[in-house]
Amino acid sequence: MSKRGQVTIFIILAIIIVVLGVLLYMFYPQIKSTLGFGEENPEVFIENCLKDKILETAKIISLQGGELNPEHYFLYKDNKINYLCYTNKDYELCSVQEPLLKQTIESEIKQEISKDVEVCFNELEESFKSQGYQVNLKKKDFAIELLPKRIIGIFNYSLSLNRADETTTYDEFRIILNNNLYELVSISDSIIGYETALGDVEISTYMDYYRDLKVEKYKQSDGTTIYLLTDTNTEDKFQFASRSLVYPPGY
Repeated sequence: MSKRGQVTIFIILAIIIVVLGVLLYMFYPQIKSTLGFGEENPEVFIENCLKDKILETAKIISLQGGELNPEHYFLYKDNKINYLCYTNKDYELCSVQEPLLKQTIESEIKQEISKDVEVCFNELEESFKSQGYQVNLKKKDFAIELLPKRIIGIFNYSLSLNRADETTTYDEFRIILNNNLYELVSISDSIIGYETALGDVEISTYMDYYRDLKVEKYKQSDGTTIYLLTDTNTEDKFQFASRSLVYPPGY
């Protein structure tokens, strides 16, 4: 009877240990936070704060030909689509309107998110102060870069966190977001090159070479061409307008 009692006790203890293990696994994040080890990494904090704004801004710019507020545009399906190549005369080839398209887009994104950047870093500072840290945040400049298959935000902000005689420093913050805008802009530049030289382009050539690319073009009544580029894997899009080598009606 004594041995059977001991076995029973061991079984009960084993069950208790398993239950405690399951509970610890389920509630570990809350326990971790309560113990003071759950602070979010500052770089993760900034990425979570800004990534949606950056991607949404890039999407709007992409559907409007590289600008948030185009001044010289064609209205197509209620979208103001920027002219990247244009002539107002018949029989003439167009002239490039955005010779530095990539840099223009980077500047547009930077300008649009600048207020959000200020807000996010202020929230970061307040968040760590509320957790008992001494915070030294030095705000400098930042840049947005379009690179192959990604958009990068580089923030030259320095941050020092001190608590309980332990100091952690960050000399720079980076956000890396998956996006194919760089590739779509590069191909758009190539199409514009054909528009300036020939007044038109054979879009099937691009789709034969880039298997994951869909290129569409839609001729408008005034001679404008709307180009729509789509990455079939990611559904990232870029569209723009061009008016080149237009023949008048009846030609």
